[in-house]
Amino acid sequence: MKFTNGVWLAREGYTISSPIHVFDAQTDEKKLTVFAPFKKVQSRADTLNLGMMTVDITSPQEDVLSVKLTHHAGGIQKGPEFQVHRQGNKIQITEDEHLITVTTGQLSAKINKEKYELSFVSGDRLLTKSAYKSTGYVLSDQKKAYIKESLDLNVGEYIYGLGERFTNFAKNGQTVEIWNKDGGTSSEQSYKNVPFFISNKGYGVFVNDPGHVSFEIGSEHVSKTQFSVEDETLEYFFIYGPTMHEIIRKYTDLTGKPALPPAWSFGLWLSTSFCTDYDEKTVNQFIDGMHERGIPLDVFHFDCFWMKEFEWCNFEWDKRIFPEPKKMLQRLKDKGLKICVWINPYIGQKSPLFEEAKKAGYFIKRKDGSVWQWDLWQGGQGVVDFTNPDARKWYTSKLGRLLDMGVDAFKTDFGERIPEDVVYYDGSNPGKMHNYYTYLYNKTVFDLLKEKKGEQNAVVFARSATAGSQQFPVHWGGDCQSNYNSMAESLRGGLSLMLSGFSFWSHDIGGFEEGATPDIYKRWTQFGLLSSHSRYHGNVEYRVPWIFDEEAVEVTKKFTKLKYRLMPYLFKHAVEAHRFGVPVMRPMVMEFQDDPAAALLDRQYMLGENLLVAPIFNEDGNAEYYLPQGKWTNILTGKVYEGGKWYHENYDYMAFPLLAKENSIIICGPETAHAEYEYGKEPIIHLYGFDGEDVCKETVIYEPDGRESVTVKAENKSGTVYLTVKGPESYQVVWYPQHGDAAVIQNRFHHEEAVLHK
Repeated sequence: MKFTNGVWLAREGYTISSPIHVFDAQTDEKKLTVFAPFKKVQSRADTLNLGMMTVDITSPQEDVLSVKLTHHAGGIQKGPEFQVHRQGNKIQITEDEHLITVTTGQLSAKINKEKYELSFVSGDRLLTKSAYKSTGYVLSDQKKAYIKESLDLNVGEYIYGLGERFTNFAKNGQTVEIWNKDGGTSSEQSYKNVPFFISNKGYGVFVNDPGHVSFEIGSEHVSKTQFSVEDETLEYFFIYGPTMHEIIRKYTDLTGKPALPPAWSFGLWLSTSFCTDYDEKTVNQFIDGMHERGIPLDVFHFDCFWMKEFEWCNFEWDKRIFPEPKKMLQRLKDKGLKICVWINPYIGQKSPLFEEAKKAGYFIKRKDGSVWQWDLWQGGQGVVDFTNPDARKWYTSKLGRLLDMGVDAFKTDFGERIPEDVVYYDGSNPGKMHNYYTYLYNKTVFDLLKEKKGEQNAVVFARSATAGSQQFPVHWGGDCQSNYNSMAESLRGGLSLMLSGFSFWSHDIGGFEEGATPDIYKRWTQFGLLSSHSRYHGNVEYRVPWIFDEEAVEVTKKFTKLKYRLMPYLFKHAVEAHRFGVPVMRPMVMEFQDDPAAALLDRQYMLGENLLVAPIFNEDGNAEYYLPQGKWTNILTGKVYEGGKWYHENYDYMAFPLLAKENSIIICGPETAHAEYEYGKEPIIHLYGFDGEDVCKETVIYEPDGRESVTVKAENKSGTVYLTVKGPESYQVVWYPQHGDAAVIQNRFHHEEAVLHK
């Protein structure tokens, strides 16, 4: 939100008061409290009729500082609140004539006592600062109160994150409103708003407010990042890295690590699509058609019309179309499939459950006690109140019956259009509940899946999210168009989400709206099968490949099989995402933070630490991509490239830029029909590079239960590559030297140590 008129003036209708100096300070081993009045106090008379800002600085964990700005502390603080893990870390406080310094680990905050400024430093390096008069208490003519904070932007600094955003990847120059909306993928609106940003200068900032947070990223003042809330208090966490990996790890230490999705969820998902006509015969035609064409498939998804129209949600199969749902599901499961069904948190008035929920008080209510209703989406729909524990039990009891019937996962759609003029069961602040609602909704469903299916088999397919929602994977990108612009904006949004603490992400292959051309279907298939999760889904059109052309069948088969072979590599990164919070799909800037050319790249990404993926975004098959320093090998064509430059190439539909980084170990498995198998049984170890001396790399294989089963170490000593493999009975090695002779060496070994020569 903008409060100023240029550099010097306040915007008409607003009064801004800023802390001017430190009048007093109180300290203990875990907290510094600073009292900073809104004008310089030079005599006792100056203390009268004067407001001040109270600044509390604590440390929830090492290298993280909490800064809490308070004007009036007497307000009633209604929830909800983000579930932040605070360890109550001790801090070091030093003070001299001019400065108060608070230190945790490698991070310090320095407060200028004479002219209130708050600087964040690491060692001798200034990260950023809240300069003189950058902190403010703002009062509007309508008596609305705001707290704002502004941090300096350095030359060459870029800001990323703030949720799944489809605008420019670097947020500089943008106004970003943290407010969940159902706006598609082609606007400034977002389904997944997260008040956390990350800088390429080694720090991140998390604003600890689940409500409406407004960011001005180099927009109101081009050299400042400002954030504000309508409240009398504002807390933010300043997180030091210095790498983006470390920032994300520490942020997810605060807000929660992602659960580990089941291995089968990484396989191909196929949907009925939305407004298409389908019954069990149609579903079987899809599934059998994939099998007959040799295309692996793991999950079949039933979208909205598995229930009767106007009755979403009643959680009952439409018996006109599916007369024997339990038997039907068993027949599908006998084909080796997992089953997902669509749900949302709304109950249409025609649903038999509406009256049941109304009588029991399970809906969000208006201030007069009546049920809040509207006609958008479903006629007369009510919204389930997940702050009511009885409503949660009631809702999950309906889902439990579906799980008992054979359903394995839920697509938890919607959760963004949550009203404000309402009353919640637990008295929550409706403004703060608007974004937080999705957290309660998805947590409720995810917890049920853990209870009924076991922790290692719990997965949702969610659209809406906020901070902390990364604990309930997987999330998909929402309603995109079937064109290249929308394909690119989907990737841009996904990469933004990955820099917001999320690790697992998907999108509608081929686009959701309209009909896809064979060209866009095939190019999106390449991209979709090299995302962490892969689902074909559409609106008015089926998404099976043979309705497009026979080449689409071959493309789907090739890249689905490739993903399944890559599962040991992908699942290793999934386990590490679960443990450390680092995403499986990584923006280039995250992996190459010191390469200036990587700062704005949003049409390519790293899949794990070793594979670079550069989807093609045009019907001519022209690829344009950048390779950082080093040697790179296209694993589809075998061609070796020199890094540090841009490449322009043309590809048919059976290949595109998919490149292994120099000195990479990429573990593959055999050709399989399902994504879940024994990853450590007879693995195929691909070595890229290892030509130079004194190169040593290690990796591991995790089984679908998260257990480490194999360790691999490759080392070049004096031109000879020594390989140590512990765990499997046998393994195969494929070596791709990247200097000189491009020969490929293949061997099968039955012992721990092997020696490779060109």
